[in-house]
Amino acid sequence: MTRFRLAILDDYQNVAEDFAPWKSLATDGVEVTIFNTPLGSDSAVAAALAEYEIIVAMRERTPFPRRVLEKLPHLKLLVTTGAANAAIDLEAAKENGVVVCGTGGSPAAAPELTWALLLAFTRNLTEEETSLRNGRWQRTVGFELSGKTLGIVGLGKIGHRIAAYGKAFGMDVLAWSQNLTDETAAAAGVRKVSKDELFRMSDVVSLHLRLSERSEGIVGERELRLLGPEGVLVNTSRGPLVDQQALLDALHAGHIRGAALDVYDQEPLPLGHPLLDAPRTVLTPHLGYVTHESYQAFLGGAFEDVRAWLDGAPIRRLA
Repeated sequence: MTRFRLAILDDYQNVAEDFAPWKSLATDGVEVTIFNTPLGSDSAVAAALAEYEIIVAMRERTPFPRRVLEKLPHLKLLVTTGAANAAIDLEAAKENGVVVCGTGGSPAAAPELTWALLLAFTRNLTEEETSLRNGRWQRTVGFELSGKTLGIVGLGKIGHRIAAYGKAFGMDVLAWSQNLTDETAAAAGVRKVSKDELFRMSDVVSLHLRLSERSEGIVGERELRLLGPEGVLVNTSRGPLVDQQALLDALHAGHIRGAALDVYDQEPLPLGHPLLDAPRTVLTPHLGYVTHESYQAFLGGAFEDVRAWLDGAPIRRLA
C-alpha cells in the first residue's frame, strides 16, 4: 500500500537510479516518480507536485519560493542536493510544516570545470575540434596563462581552489569580495584589491559568489569596460551575477576578449537564446557539479535523507 509519493526532479541525464536504490523504498510504501525534464513555471510545478509528500530537488533547477510551497498541501519532506539552496524559501517551508534536508557534495567538481572552461577558451579548443573534424588543420592562435593576472571575485572554498590553480599555472592572483579580509587573502596567497582594481588589472576574471540581492548584477557594463579588450570573464557560479545584456553588448562590440560560461539567467538555455550566437564564447550546460563523484554525494545523500526521515530521525536539516 502506498504511504508516500516521492518525486525526484530534473534528472536530465536519467541517472538517479544509478546512484541510489530508490526502488527499495517500495518496501516502506513509497511510490517513486522520476521527472527527467523541467516542470516549467511556478504554477506548472505546483500542479505537477500537488499530491507528493516527498520531493528531491537537484540543486536549484526547480525553485521553491513561498508561492509554490503554499500550493503543495501534502508536502512533508523537501530534500535539496548540496548543503544550501538559495532557490528554496526555508522560512516558508518551516511555516508550512515542511522539513528541508541537504546533502554533501564534491569540493573539486566546480573548480575543475572552471579551469577546463578557461583552458578551452585560451586554446580555442571547441573551435579547433570542430575544424579538425571538418578536415581543416590549425585555424587559430591561442594564448598562455603563465604570466597573466587572474582576478577572483569571491574567495570562498571554490575561490581558494581557483587561486591555487592560478598560481600553479604561473599567474599573479588577485581577489575581491564585499567581505574579504586581508587575512583571508593572505592565507590563500593572493592580493586583496578593490573591485575596480581587480577588473582593471586582470587578464581573466572568475566569479565565485553566491547569488543574493546584493550580488545580483555585480558585473555590469562598468566592470566589463574595466576588464577591457584583452580580458576574459569566466562564470561557473550563477548566471544573474552578470548583467546579461551588458555582457552581450560587450561581446558583440569587442569590449572584452570573450567569456567562458557554465551558468545562465535562464536554464536550460533555450534554442535561439542570444548567447548561443554571441562571438568569442565557450559555453557549457551548467556542468559544474555534474560528475560521478558529485552525483554519488548528491543522490546517495538524498536517499539517506529520505530513509532517515521515514525512520523518524531527519538528518542534515536545513529547516
